Amino acid sequence: MSNKTERYRIIGKKLGMTHVFDEQGNMTPCTVIELQPNQVVQVKTEERDGYNAIQLASDKIKVKRPETLEKRVTKPRLGHFAKASVEPHRKLMETRVKSVEGIEVGSSMGLELLEGVAKVDVTTEKTIGKGYQGVMKRFGFSGGPASHGSGFHRHAGSTGMRSTPGRNFPGSKKAGQMGGKRSTVQSLKVVEISKEDHLLLVKGAVPGPVGGAVMVAPALKS
Repeated sequence: MSNKTERYRIIGKKLGMTHVFDEQGNMTPCTVIELQPNQVVQVKTEERDGYNAIQLASDKIKVKRPETLEKRVTKPRLGHFAKASVEPHRKLMETRVKSVEGIEVGSSMGLELLEGVAKVDVTTEKTIGKGYQGVMKRFGFSGGPASHGSGFHRHAGSTGMRSTPGRNFPGSKKAGQMGGKRSTVQSLKVVEISKEDHLLLVKGAVPGPVGGAVMVAPALKS
């Protein structure tokens, strides 16, 4: 179905954290990721769309009555799934590839793409939002003296300059909204793969809430 040498990204769901023990009794903290088979909804080619990519769908919507499906999915997306003859899913993500040869609409991709992979890159769709935060929490500033009367405890300090160039450079570290962004953790070690339960255990933490969508791919720097 697909080229094994291609670096595909699969949509999964973060289930939480656990730990496993090796034969020597050493404990390894792990993040559990559920990777149900993804279905190909659209194949984009360089000739038609300007680049090669595949659009994957995950987390199929289950309803007791078919007529209630229209209340959970927008009409444009319903038509998009109907065109591909694929049942509506909650998550729809696109990943660019070098070649789309051998990939067909409606085919499935799952844990078999990670066979023999030692490390993976995990991209979180959206990290946990922290709201509006200051520079100490947002960027780890040390702050000023904590003594009484200093008047400089958790401030960012001076951000201006003299008459040349006479302005603040954009992109400087200041207070602002924290979290709620796309985030990638690279080269996480694969601890265990369970094909029966469609589970992937990786060493360490993955940003984002429990139940949040993630994309898993073979590590780029491994």
